[in-house]
Parts: sequence; structure tokens; C-alpha cells
Amino acid sequence: MIISLQLDNDVPLYEQLRNQIVIGIATGELEPEERLPTVRQLADDLGINTMTVNKAYSLLKQEGYIVIDRRHGAKVSPLPQHRSEPSPEMIEELQLIIAQASIQGIGLARFQELCSSIFSSMAYPQSES
Repeated sequence: MIISLQLDNDVPLYEQLRNQIVIGIATGELEPEERLPTVRQLADDLGINTMTVNKAYSLLKQEGYIVIDRRHGAKVSPLPQHRSEPSPEMIEELQLIIAQASIQGIGLARFQELCSSIFSSMAYPQSES
């Protein structure tokens, strides 16, 4: 998986890194149980501070996307149990994205088309709920 961080972006680097790893997991670029680079290795590869990578990994661990073992390092978590309802945080993030699309003049049909296209690119089977 190729990670590309935008240094001139308002989104903090640790958050950009976290987001790209989550997308990598969802699209299947990162497989369950796959080992991730060490904090030092990834920081060197990206040319960023080890604390930035550590913060991203800590957040991913807290959210259940990765597991960290002192002896074996970080790896992608096994596939999580599917939830029947989105978390309040996810609803809040979706509300913000929808608000931004609305302000930019993106209509409902186009928004749904974009969502369907992106959703279908994800690697894991989704139920129709």
C-alpha cells in the first residue's frame, strides 16, 4: 500500500495516516492479520516524526482497526463483527460530509451515485440494510 501525506493540508498528518490505513483495510489493500511497518520504519519511509506514526497507530488500535503486540508489532485486526447500526461518531461524520456536499451544490442523486461507487469499491461484503 502506498501512503501519500499532504504536508500543506489542514488535516493533521497522524489523521491522514490513520484515514489512509482505514481505507486500505476497507479496500482490501491491507488484509486481516497483515503486519504493518514498525513505527520507526514507517516514519522513515514517509519522512515524518515517529510520534506522528505512533499517534496514528494508537488511534487505530483504540478504534479496533489494528492490534499491537510488543513481540510481533502492529497488524491489521481480524474482520470485525458487523454492527447493525452506525456509531454516533459515524453519523456525525456523515452529517458533515453531506452538509459539505449540499453547500457545494451536489444534488441528492449525484451524491448517492458517488456513495454507491465508492461503497462498491470496498472489499468486504455488505448487507443490504
